[in-house]
Amino acid sequence: MATNRSRRLRKKLCVDEFQELGFEVTLTYVEGIDAAAVDTFLEAFLVEAMEANGLGYIGGEDYGFVCLGKRGSVSEEQRGQVEAWLKGRSELAEFSVSPLMDVWYPENEINVKA
Repeated sequence: MATNRSRRLRKKLCVDEFQELGFEVTLTYVEGIDAAAVDTFLEAFLVEAMEANGLGYIGGEDYGFVCLGKRGSVSEEQRGQVEAWLKGRSELAEFSVSPLMDVWYPENEINVKA
């Protein structure tokens, strides 16, 4: 595998200094919650937790991936805001928010910027 790539190619491949970060979200609802309550929760999640923080959500009602709404990376602060929002929700029995990870190549390590 070539490691000596041009800046243009690194940008196109979203690698090295162009790496983009996001995180996974897994949601488990309380026992007996109805479909209407789940829909209401998801609408609030998309508006209050995602759009309000400039984020985008790709997924379904129980699992998804959060990335920046434009080109770039989610910050640790944005990740924390989503986690804090989820903690305050009574519709959820439990949830998990993964650490930041590479959006395009999840198996790759995160580049540490000096």
